[in-house]
Parts: sequence; C-alpha cells; structure tokens
Amino acid sequence: MTTLADPVPGGRPGDVERATALAGELSGRGVHGIVLAYVDTAGVTRIKTVPTGRLASGAAWGVGMSPVFDTFLAGDGIATTDRLGSPDGDLRLFPDLDRLTVLAGQPGWAWVPVDRITQEGEPHPGCGRTFLRRITAEAARAHGLSFRAAIEIEWSVGLEAAPAGEYVPAATGPAYGAIRQVELGDYLADLLAACHAQGVDVDQLHPEYAAGQFEISVGALDPVAAADRSLLVRHTIRAVARRHGLRVSFSPAVLAEGVGNGGHVHLSAWRDGVNLHAGGAGRYGMTAEAESFTAGLLAHLPGLTAVTAPSPASYLRLKPSQWAGVFTAWGLETRECALRVITGMAGRNARDANVEIKPVDLAANPYLALGCLLAAGLDGLGSGAVLPGEVTGDPALLPASEAAERGVRRLPVSLPEAVERFRANRVLREALGPVLAEAVTAVREGEAAAVEGLDDAQVAAAYRWRY
Repeated sequence: MTTLADPVPGGRPGDVERATALAGELSGRGVHGIVLAYVDTAGVTRIKTVPTGRLASGAAWGVGMSPVFDTFLAGDGIATTDRLGSPDGDLRLFPDLDRLTVLAGQPGWAWVPVDRITQEGEPHPGCGRTFLRRITAEAARAHGLSFRAAIEIEWSVGLEAAPAGEYVPAATGPAYGAIRQVELGDYLADLLAACHAQGVDVDQLHPEYAAGQFEISVGALDPVAAADRSLLVRHTIRAVARRHGLRVSFSPAVLAEGVGNGGHVHLSAWRDGVNLHAGGAGRYGMTAEAESFTAGLLAHLPGLTAVTAPSPASYLRLKPSQWAGVFTAWGLETRECALRVITGMAGRNARDANVEIKPVDLAANPYLALGCLLAAGLDGLGSGAVLPGEVTGDPALLPASEAAERGVRRLPVSLPEAVERFRANRVLREALGPVLAEAVTAVREGEAAAVEGLDDAQVAAAYRWRY
C-alpha cells in the first residue's frame, strides 16, 4: 500500500527507525546508492541520489532540491509563472519507504519515489504525487470510493551504436511477430526477470506495431502506486536495455510518421471491494455511477489532453485511424474511441472490468494525468452525467452531420489548442490548484514556443531521446 500521510520534518512516525534498518539490509545486499525520483511538469523524471547510509537522514529531513524544476521544459529550458521558475527557494525530497525497491536491472542501486515539502514543512503545492494522493483521499471521504489503475508502457528499442541522435530499430521483424521476440529474446527475458525480482507483476509483454516497438502491461494498483510503478518499470526497461547495447525511447513519436508510443491508462472505481464497472444494470454491466464517471471522463477529454498528451511530439501520434483515440467517443472494445469500455473475460468481469483512456502518452507526468482523470470522472459522478450512445468502428468515418449530432468531436490537434481547452476547464484547474495549473500552462506554452518553425521530422528528433 502507498504511504498516505504527508511527510513531516523529523520523519513520519517510525520512518527513521525503519530507514535505519533498511539501510543496513540494503548495504548487506550490495546496494550502494538510492535513486530518489519524481516527475516534473514536462513529464521528465528528475532524480537525486544518496548513499545507502544516508537513507535514515533522508527519511527524517529530506534531501534538498530546487522548486525550479516544476517549470523545466523537456529540453531543460525554464518557463516561469508568478510562483515558480525563479532560482530562489528550496524543497525537501522525502522517500516513501513503502515503495523502496532494489533495482535488479541496475545492480548496486535501489529506487524510491518521493514527495516534496517546503522548508517550512508544508506539502509543496507543485508536487504531483501529493496532488494525486489528495484526490484519491478526497474520493474516499466524499464518495466512499477507491480506484485501481494501470498504465500501459510502449517503447521503441534502438541500437546504441546508431549515429548520434538517430533511431535505428534494434528489431526488424513484423508487428506483433514472433521474429521480433526472437531477435531481442535475451533482452526481453532479462527484463521479465528484473520485473519479477522487483515485485512487478507483468500481465503481458509483446512486440507492437511500429518498427522496434514493444509493450508491457502490468498489474493494477491504487493510483499513486500505479504511477510509481510506471516510473519504476520504465527505469528498469532503460537500465536492462543499456546492458544489452540498446537504447530505448518512450517519446510519443520517435519518428514523424507512423504509429507512436502510447501510455494508455486503465481505470476502475470500487466501493467496499466491489467493482462499479461490473455487475450493474447499465450498459455492459456498468453501474449508474460507473456510467456517470465514464461520462465525466468523456466530457473533459479536450482539456485533459494538455495533461495526458503534453508534448509537441504527442500531436504527431494523435492521428485518426491509428488506434490513438482522437475523438470524443466511447465504445465496447473499440480501439479507435478515446474511451474503450472493457468488460473482461466471462467469469472475471467483477475483477477485470475497467475503462481504458487512450489519448495518453508517456510524456505525461503520471501523477498529474491520473489525478486529472480522477477529477474529471468524479465531476461526472457528482453531477450524475449521462453517458451518450456508444460508437462502433472508426469515428473518423462518420459523416460530419452524424458526428455532430452524436457529439463526436476531434480532440485538440496541437499543443496550443490543448492549452486553450485546459484554460477553459474550471474543474481540472481547480483540482490541480493554482500553482500546478499555472505550471501546466506555462510549461506547455514553453514547449510550443521551443518548436515553433520546426517541421514534423525536426519535432520528432527534438524529443526522441527526452523521454
């Protein structure tokens, strides 16, 4: 379970003693350093590391890091807001000891996600992990709800020896083909072994559509733990790849043309151990609350794209008829709809039923993405929103008049358009709070300005190795 209490100066009750014991155990296992990880607003994982013997000190007093990273761009430029982006101030990174993991894919190291608090001991209003923990706690208090979430991870595997900056696929076999699995079988086997050693339950691992592309699906957890797991698995994928002479990218568009890398989110709402997406009287077994939750997601998708698809490269991926989900539509197992209702196999519906949100990629900060998705769904649940009729097939093929009548609209086609939809979305901005909402806007505007005048191939190249 994820630690629910905010960090405090001196450490949460029992944390210092626990960290002291953990440090001794880790040292005995040959762990020399600990990676303290969080994600900035641009979706880049930022870290500090400490020697294993400093874990107890970190649990008590945190590790210093500047708040300026909340407005860093993916290319390491800096945007500013009224509250963020200056060289002033300091924050403290506090490790969540419940999530500390020895890295099987990077011997000698352990990994842990952090929450950030101010020097005065207050939660940092720009901390995405704290934001997501708050949203889940509010849902439990106000609605008696908990959630299960999982983030799919798609990535492109290239040759480390390729010319500088270029992407040369490390596997040449066909999409979903056995050839590709054989070509990189040693790498994939080591990846599965590392995930198992790190306590990550893998549902499946397979070649994907694009050249050199693979996907891994992992088990669902509470939203904060699911976001943590997404970071841990990506760290592991990258570390194992380097040991095989490979280089990986999670960028939404490694190349300007073709299918990009997604980060689809699977989400389900639960009450008292019962999945609200199964066994109900609504469509495909959804309860009325699950339908309203899904309707809230659908209604807020245009504004959500500024959070779930935050990079200029995201809009090279978000194209019709490529299973990216670029229309405000939902359907049963319909991979072209932005929301895909999944009932699960007969006999497992009560466990597996969920809704998949497709216009999400791995440039997104997973804590912000999941928190905003929950806020959107809870808004629909609270208002009793009605889910419109489903769409079958490809929404891109609907006649314009029929699409308009059914409320099927294209999601933003550029990052500036997504920012405008986000600005107009009161629910998302209020959920994030002014500090995070302003950071999202400023960073997205900074990213858009950074690629002004570039063609699609140049945009893809600019972000190819940033994620």
